[in-house]
Amino acid sequence: MKKSALMVWGGWPGHSPKECTELFGPWLEEQGYDVEITDSMDVYLDLDKLKALSLIVPVWTQGEITREQTSNLLEAIASGVGISGWHGCMADSYRTAVDYQFMVGGQWVSHPGGYIDYEVNITDHDDPITTGLDDFSMHTEQYYMHVDPSNEVLATTTFKGDQQISGMAPYPSPWIAGCEMPAVWKRRWGEGRVFYSSLGHKLDDFEVPEVMEITRRGMLWASR
Repeated sequence: MKKSALMVWGGWPGHSPKECTELFGPWLEEQGYDVEITDSMDVYLDLDKLKALSLIVPVWTQGEITREQTSNLLEAIASGVGISGWHGCMADSYRTAVDYQFMVGGQWVSHPGGYIDYEVNITDHDDPITTGLDDFSMHTEQYYMHVDPSNEVLATTTFKGDQQISGMAPYPSPWIAGCEMPAVWKRRWGEGRVFYSSLGHKLDDFEVPEVMEITRRGMLWASR
């Protein structure tokens, strides 16, 4: 049976949601998926359609989601549909939808310093999503997140504590110096697989080979 993927894009345009679907949609088709791309969350109102999918890729930053849309999405995942996403397109969506955040396993709260240089450290070299990959460097937003301790963490990043807190007066954040923050994880939601990577703020972040490979592998792993 051929696999099927649904990509839902929209919300804040700063994370290039349309461009990201245009990047990953054709790749999923090359992997043998039937891919549907939509810019309307009304697709979440059709529970039977959602349950028939192999994979959902949300590419939607901020915005609002209704109770029915949330319930259907979470029920579909719990039934065995995979979900896979990155950065704020999955972990800064629907800030008041706590059940959605529970499913994701984390929520963005800050990116101290904005665009900075930092390291991503692979913590599980045996997992199929990260096997064969080494630590790598980034120049982009380093996500500080509230995370679920039940996540299976695959990669982390460590804060230096000298970055200015975003959206606040210009002073550093020494209290987070040495904080090791999960950057890539996977988890379960019922029978469904959930994959998340905090990497991918801007489209050219995916030009970093490890970021692209982790994102692609995460999609394949999440698919049932």
